[in-house]
Amino acid sequence: MDPYINEWLNLIIRFAHVITGVAWIGASFYFVWLDNHLEKPPQWKADKGVGGDLWAIHGGGFYEVAKYKLAPPQMPGNLHWFKWEAYTTWLTGFLLLSLMFYVGAESYLIDKRVADLTQFQAIGLGIGAIVAGVGSYEFLVRTKLKDHGLILGLILIAVGTALSYGLTQVFSARGAYMHMGAIIGTIMAGNVFFGIIPSQRALVKAVEEGKTPDPKYGLNAKLRSTHNTYTTLPIIFIMISNHYPMTYNHSANWLVLIAIILITAAVRQYFVLRHFGKQKPLVLVGSALATIVLAIAIAPASTELSAEQKQQTVNDMQVKQIIDARCGSCHSATPTDDVFTIAPAGIVFSDTASIEQWAPRIKARVIDAKDMPFMNKTQMTDEERTTLAIWLSNTSRQ
Repeated sequence: MDPYINEWLNLIIRFAHVITGVAWIGASFYFVWLDNHLEKPPQWKADKGVGGDLWAIHGGGFYEVAKYKLAPPQMPGNLHWFKWEAYTTWLTGFLLLSLMFYVGAESYLIDKRVADLTQFQAIGLGIGAIVAGVGSYEFLVRTKLKDHGLILGLILIAVGTALSYGLTQVFSARGAYMHMGAIIGTIMAGNVFFGIIPSQRALVKAVEEGKTPDPKYGLNAKLRSTHNTYTTLPIIFIMISNHYPMTYNHSANWLVLIAIILITAAVRQYFVLRHFGKQKPLVLVGSALATIVLAIAIAPASTELSAEQKQQTVNDMQVKQIIDARCGSCHSATPTDDVFTIAPAGIVFSDTASIEQWAPRIKARVIDAKDMPFMNKTQMTDEERTTLAIWLSNTSRQ
């Protein structure tokens, strides 16, 4: 595919994915907040079957919201459904995954330092992992484990950890993280498609037929909605994780991902408890401390030069040759890379001054973390990294 066309498709699909994702997650946050803030209604409302109500003000107007214990006596003429936000978010997400990691498998998904896969093998493993992850969840949530939240949660964490580890053993780090996100996102959309909407249709049908709705449908929808609530923050992190290689390039990146999922889920728990008027600041403090501990634990070790190396002299021309050979295919005014046709982040190494401008970033990404060049596509050697480190050790460039 023409790189320019690919970039426009990427932009359009990503933009649509973000918009629909905001709509879906926003609606999810609102209804969880609403459900948790409902108060006991006055008796005359309770006599009509209202289980809880709430008054709010927004946009210059007052709103009165009431939730029935099961369903109203008769169906209203216009009933609003919340499903297309979930479906379009999943659809645009899968299109984006396909465009970046399947069409562009050799650039983004396959890392031959991890596993020497063909494009079709990588695509097969990716789709297979999604099917396996979603299938495992659907099996578990349909068993009696659904009535034992803690046990089900621990099992799901164990399954997620196994998937996270397995994905990092066959894919590039970015590809592994994005596929974990695809699994979680598909589970969330599946909760809407397989659980929430069918339960809501059953409730509507019962009312239309003049029957008493079975409470199990409401309970099933609420269970799956609750699961979606705790996966919203983890999925948002995964969506932006490709910008932060210090997380996915760690040797234990699979464990880092699980840690971040648990931390972000705990943050969500704090706000859910707060909805009920339960102030548990220690949950938020604990999450913040856990994040700090994680950041310290995965921090790349700063490259230390030996006394002999510090005495060596590296001139600007040597550095310019290395940067041109290993970084210039992407970070130049006219990139020659087959994927990056425009310099990533607008960083262009045109001369020694521009290299010095980005010296701290070069040290962090090329010398310490070693995550640049991207998947070491240009085969930068350890000796070249050391040469750059010696040049950068000049105090004027720190």
